[in-house]
Amino acid sequence: MARNRTMSYFPSRREPARPAIDYDNHPVFSKRPQWRCETHRIIFGNLTRGGRLFDLSLIGVILASVVVVMLESVQDFNVRARSLLWTLEWVFTALFTAEYILRLVAAERAGQYARSFFGVIDLLAVLPNFVGLLIPGGQALAVIRLLRVLRVFRVLKLAQFVGGERLLINALRSSAYKVAVFIVAVLVVVTLVGAAMYVIEGADSGFSSIPRGVYWAIVTVTTVGFGDITPQTTTGQMLAALLMILGYGVIAVPTGIVTAEITGGRDARMRAAMERVCLRCARSGHDPDARHCKHCGTELLE
Repeated sequence: MARNRTMSYFPSRREPARPAIDYDNHPVFSKRPQWRCETHRIIFGNLTRGGRLFDLSLIGVILASVVVVMLESVQDFNVRARSLLWTLEWVFTALFTAEYILRLVAAERAGQYARSFFGVIDLLAVLPNFVGLLIPGGQALAVIRLLRVLRVFRVLKLAQFVGGERLLINALRSSAYKVAVFIVAVLVVVTLVGAAMYVIEGADSGFSSIPRGVYWAIVTVTTVGFGDITPQTTTGQMLAALLMILGYGVIAVPTGIVTAEITGGRDARMRAAMERVCLRCARSGHDPDARHCKHCGTELLE
């Protein structure tokens, strides 16, 4: 008898699969009719053939609806096939509305699903066309449906390629203070430079106020360089050159901080994995991804 299991959207590669749901003895599903349990198995699970087919079909519909929204914004397509695009968009809206209602009906806890990340995204996927009835052009917000394609990692079992999201999140959290200090330092620099450019260049060169000068400094230090405001004096140009050189550091420093945290976290995790001791033979030095002792074959504890 096949086991029915549900999986998280983004499990790590080392994360074990969630236990099977026993619909007959489950405190919630056991009180529901069979069709609601089967709907839950198909919509919220992807290990059954029906569940995978449903999710893959959903992703295809999402991509098609986003293409339709994009084509609506192209004047030539909108003129030539306005009625067809309009019809397709409402067909997609009807499908997403029906799917959202089914998710609410099939969810173990409808309120919890509705407040979850994907629950909110699923709701937002339905609203744009209705918003467009009140606000012209509001249907263009339907591109938010593209976020629903994130389910492709769960459907196609590509979670192993994004299993490092926890490592990245931890690295960002660990480096948040350092990056914040660096950003504050940059803000101080651009404020001082912006004020200096206001004094040096003046309104004749476009530096009509200190905030305007700070805007120019931010654009320059980020190496964007719109060119709408440019220094005209030699002193101003020298200051601008220094700020441009500083801009390379603005890009490199935060990247280096986060990279160092990622490397440190990965190395620490590898050391911890290698230091695991087999409970049977008391040996260590196992590979980071080892599930069993390479000396005696006993299963290793995480």
